Amino acid sequence: MKKLPTKCPACGTTLEIVELKCPKCGTVIRGEFPMDPFLSLSDEDRKFLIAFLRSRGNMKEVQERLSISYPTAKNRLDKLLINLGIYEKENSPKEKEILDALERGEITAEQAIRLIREAKKNG
Repeated sequence: MKKLPTKCPACGTTLEIVELKCPKCGTVIRGEFPMDPFLSLSDEDRKFLIAFLRSRGNMKEVQERLSISYPTAKNRLDKLLINLGIYEKENSPKEKEILDALERGEITAEQAIRLIREAKKNG
């Protein structure tokens, strides 16, 4: 089965569905319909979602089904939720501290970028 394209091959923008057609009677419906975020999931995200649903959300069972560690399973769940637009990962306390310092004018944007990158590397 072919996978529905979700991104424009020229510019990378998310495509919109503009026409639906009944294969039996030929009825055509035209309009602008947003792309379902589930259609945009990577194969890895889709595989994780299926394992998660089959396990009824039991992360221990997800770990076993996919042969991954608990931290990896938790990170994959967070990534899936972010990709579906359900969850936004909050900045770590260190990143929040850096952004607050930037907002107060205590550091430059370049310094903030460097500090955040270092914080991500270390933690």
